[in-house]
Amino acid sequence: MKAYVFPGQGAQFTGMGKDLYDNSTVAKDLFEQANEILGFSITDIMFGGTDEKLKQTKVTQPAVFLHSVILAKCLGDSFQPDMVAGHSLGELSELVANNCLTIESGLELVHARALAMQKACEQNPSTMAAIIGLDDNVVEGICENTEGVVVAANYNCPGQLVISGEVEAIDKACEALTEAGARRALKLPVGGAFHSPLMEPARKELQDAIAAATFNNPSCPVYQNVTASAVSNPSDIQQNLIAQLTAPVKWTQTMKNMLHNNELEIIEVGPGKVLQGLFKKVDRAIPTSSASFEV
Repeated sequence: MKAYVFPGQGAQFTGMGKDLYDNSTVAKDLFEQANEILGFSITDIMFGGTDEKLKQTKVTQPAVFLHSVILAKCLGDSFQPDMVAGHSLGELSELVANNCLTIESGLELVHARALAMQKACEQNPSTMAAIIGLDDNVVEGICENTEGVVVAANYNCPGQLVISGEVEAIDKACEALTEAGARRALKLPVGGAFHSPLMEPARKELQDAIAAATFNNPSCPVYQNVTASAVSNPSDIQQNLIAQLTAPVKWTQTMKNMLHNNELEIIEVGPGKVLQGLFKKVDRAIPTSSASFEV
């Protein structure tokens, strides 16, 4: 069985997608269409922009999304997933790849999502931190007992959990987590507290756009961040996508649930190999690869 997985924000790099643009008329047409929808040349930033420009949330999210979904489209008939999953932003990529959303609708939602999240970040100075080497329940307990807003946000793999919240609360939690035995408690270079209650303004802003979009029946089961389980009903997919902005990304739980399937092969679609590495943390024997477009 083949599981295609789609990365989120943080996987971007300068030059991403240029090979697709240069070697596929399908890809070139889709990239140019994206430039028109967004109202600026995202391809210029993706192919040759500075790291600083590419790191802006309003650029990063559509850039990673476009790289992933256009690569999936270029795979043609070889793209035959038995299941799909996406990490945070990657959830929108998977929904386009398996025909639940059109690429135009998906890009419009990604663009709206990025702008809403950036606005929420500016309203509430906040951050995230990666906690390495502690059990999830220990991290959760310390977050609950820390004054201010700080929550478990990204369950990335066993022993790696990202917390999210107010800057002062994150600092206090990191100090307590280090005392509790964390190997590392590292603040991340992000614009705000993603997947936390501080994203509530973004959730409110985006829910109408998600509710108004047309969601079709997916071509295969979708593993969503909020539930960590397979979902096929378009209405449920919509509601989970709205909830995802303020809820944690249950990626560890998602991987374990997916790996209950026998003889599973993991194929990462998009920039980088982060998700392959996370699957190897759960099961070193699981076969993983990056999707590639043959000229």
